[in-house]
Amino acid sequence: MTKSRVAAIDVGNDSIKAIFGELEYELNIPNIIARDTEDRPVIGIEELDSKNPLDGIHIKVHSPALKENNGIFRIGNLATKSNNAMELDPGSSKSEEDQTLIMLFATLALDAVKENNSHAFPRTKNVIDANYTLGTGLPLREVKEGKDAGYRSKLVGSVHQVEFLVTPKYQGLKVNIKFEEVKVYPEGFAAFINLVLDNNGKVINKDLIDKRILIQDIGGLSTDIAVIKNRNVDDDKAQGFNLGVSESLEAIREEIRSKHGVELDSRRDVVEIITKKSDRNHIMVKGSRTSVHDITDRILLDLAKKQYRLLRNVWLKNSQTEICYFVGGGANVLKEYLKTLNNNLDGYNIDFFEDEKESIWMMANAYYKLIMDFVRKAEKQNAVKVEPVKR
Repeated sequence: MTKSRVAAIDVGNDSIKAIFGELEYELNIPNIIARDTEDRPVIGIEELDSKNPLDGIHIKVHSPALKENNGIFRIGNLATKSNNAMELDPGSSKSEEDQTLIMLFATLALDAVKENNSHAFPRTKNVIDANYTLGTGLPLREVKEGKDAGYRSKLVGSVHQVEFLVTPKYQGLKVNIKFEEVKVYPEGFAAFINLVLDNNGKVINKDLIDKRILIQDIGGLSTDIAVIKNRNVDDDKAQGFNLGVSESLEAIREEIRSKHGVELDSRRDVVEIITKKSDRNHIMVKGSRTSVHDITDRILLDLAKKQYRLLRNVWLKNSQTEICYFVGGGANVLKEYLKTLNNNLDGYNIDFFEDEKESIWMMANAYYKLIMDFVRKAEKQNAVKVEPVKR
């Protein structure tokens, strides 16, 4: 029987965050793809294998789950350098986009080809057969619309192949991906799990267990507000909105281009400008350090006001709420604006994760805790089944 490896993957609109095995490997890849040809030109081809594979992901993807099969793509950092780079558009459904699946398969394949995993998966010449138990998630809105079942059915029961083309270290390798099990969790519920449980399923935050909580997860394309009551998400009151930070980041990127003549590769470059520790909200224009505060403040404050309005409306309908946690990459971008608005307006009891990584990796961590809990329970059940009958 083929051994199954645990994978917890958050296909975020900004980037993919993935955790594998016994927490021994993490991957973070920009969620950007670009159509390409099979023989992309490389300067210094003989030095290809000395480079970082994550900076040169060039793959062909074959999967019955894709609308457009057998596509050839640049992924992540390599895609940002392309004129035809694609990021997910506002209003799109994560569960229905080929890009979501392409990024998911690419991430799994990058784990499968690691030298450390040669013992985990059978390999015949240049083909690796990889079997995974996957924990992932979708926005609350899509789960409420029942799209999680369709998304899961695209993954299970099929073989999905990733072929590495002109990729450092992995050129010529093929990975056949199968799923032992796939669990698709609603993102708001996952955030709550991450707040109260550790990696072994033990309660770490007893104070929150019986509180009435809101969790406002601000992503790239959407915002989920989970209403937690009696340790469960209230499905009727939980809400998903088509409002994320991507549109605002795109607006900042466009205004910087038109005002300063500076072309930024992707939204991720914009995030870096507005969140970096030193020289925040500054760019280099013809070699001179230049402030873009006027652009970023105006656009992000406008978005923060819209996010605050969502909080206010949901809190009004759930008046006994005790605290709201803001999570996700979008919350990290809007943190200071939301704090200022709250101090000047309603003064709700709100909280943020000061640790940037904790906030951005919250979903991946939550999926890991949930899928590991599922694996432990399944192993326990199987152990009971094979226990010999006592006479």
